[in-house]
Amino acid sequence: MQNYTKYSKQYYLPEEKCLDWASRDMITHAPVWCSVDLRDGNQSLVEPMSEDVKVEFFKFLLKLGFKQIEVGFPAASDTEYNFIRRLIDENHIPDGVTIQVLTQAREHIIRKTFEAVKGAKNVTVHVYNSTSSAQREQVFRKDKDSIKEIAVNGAKLLSRLAKDAGGNYTFEYSPESFTGTEPEYAVEVINAVLAVWKPTAQNKAIINLPATVENAIPHVYASQVEYVIKHVASRENVIISLHPHNDRGCGVAAAEMGLLAGADRIEGTLFGNGERTGNVDIITLAMNMFSQGVDPELDFSDMPDVCENYTRFTGMTVGLRQPYAGGLVFAAFSGSHQDAIAKGMEWRKANNLGIWNVPYLPIDPADVGRVYQSDVIRINSQSGKGGVSYVLKSVYGIDLPAGMKEKMGYLAKSFSDRAHKELSAEEVYKIFEDSFIKNRKAFDIADCVFTENDGVDADIKISKDGKTLTVFSHGNGRLDAVSNALKDCLGLDFTVSGYEQHALTSSSRSKAVSYVAVTGKDGQVFWGAGLDDDIIKSSYKALASAVNNFCR
Repeated sequence: MQNYTKYSKQYYLPEEKCLDWASRDMITHAPVWCSVDLRDGNQSLVEPMSEDVKVEFFKFLLKLGFKQIEVGFPAASDTEYNFIRRLIDENHIPDGVTIQVLTQAREHIIRKTFEAVKGAKNVTVHVYNSTSSAQREQVFRKDKDSIKEIAVNGAKLLSRLAKDAGGNYTFEYSPESFTGTEPEYAVEVINAVLAVWKPTAQNKAIINLPATVENAIPHVYASQVEYVIKHVASRENVIISLHPHNDRGCGVAAAEMGLLAGADRIEGTLFGNGERTGNVDIITLAMNMFSQGVDPELDFSDMPDVCENYTRFTGMTVGLRQPYAGGLVFAAFSGSHQDAIAKGMEWRKANNLGIWNVPYLPIDPADVGRVYQSDVIRINSQSGKGGVSYVLKSVYGIDLPAGMKEKMGYLAKSFSDRAHKELSAEEVYKIFEDSFIKNRKAFDIADCVFTENDGVDADIKISKDGKTLTVFSHGNGRLDAVSNALKDCLGLDFTVSGYEQHALTSSSRSKAVSYVAVTGKDGQVFWGAGLDDDIIKSSYKALASAVNNFCR
């Protein structure tokens, strides 16, 4: 690509090495979650949500388990202001839930914000001003001391207005564009704000470190966060919060590394909705923890419902490959993958395993409301015998013999290839049914009567070319007797080389299914299946199916 030389590093690594985060390999507990769907997410929509939709979305976020929800920027518009008043005046905010509102460090905006939240029980007032070198030089055209003064004056006004208003207020400060700010200067501004607020163990302050524009590899963000944590004043009384954006597609990784660096709190949205490429996706973050055995303290156990509601509220769509939530994220089309999953599931069942460790499935799809039969094993021209067999067994109870699985797999793949489509479970079963249950083009066995006589005598009625023939035969067993009759009547030369049978369910009234293989003189093997309430009938029906395939 041309013009790459006009781009250069726009971030600042601390001069002090801050790599303690690199010695930690996993997140051990859930952070404090704050949804910003109703503010940051809403302001990024082509058509922002109506007041009624925002109320409904707020209730849905409560259902998912959020205890902190940023509800808007009250001074931005009447809609924002009125929505916040409605939440308060109509008592939509449960005890134990904190609403958060955003304000610039400007006096008239701060005053409007306090008017909007009057009467709320628990409120976080989040004040910010931009501190990055680019914003200082290009937008505000102020020096470092002047920018710091904006933050301090905003902090002082928050303290005065909160004292006058009474109520339970928490203060939050963000040095906006933190990742483009010199770390030493960011700490200087943060500590100046904290000197005003004087946080205590009973009334902690939140310091939010936003990657307003993601401009570096995630480990840079982790080092920046760790530097602040090591140098922030009154660390024990400060909650370190992260607000990562996703401009480089690394928002989740940056958030995870920031948590390893010691952060306590995450601000993000469902599915990462937000400006430009979006915020950090809280669902992916939470489910990553879940997949490592950590309770995320949010409930995404009905992911299809989450996707449906999110789409309804925002008008946005959830991609088919969206981690944990997309319609295809658990789907296996590849034959080798399907076979491994099917065997893994059987292994779990046979060994009564409690820990999840199934090939190709990082979590149990059932834990997020997905269905194995329709969401995991998907059949198309890339599928194999394992996947096709798994669908027949899990949906219909058809447990194919090993030799028959390969044949059925090729039949399904061939059908999908010709039709250029994925096959449903119903279509897979129809292929099985047409190929092994109803395949009676050459002949059919209308009835069999068996008599024990130094072996078995058989009186067999064979339907062929519109006529019914009665054939008498003898064998060392029922199947052998029928086999001998077919050879004599049809002039065929084959041997019965395989036979298996099982009940479709554990019920005493279950149908029986039988599988028979016959081998011709040239060594080719042909399979058939029979289904009946009577196990004997199912066995000779299976033989008739196999011989029909042999004739064809």
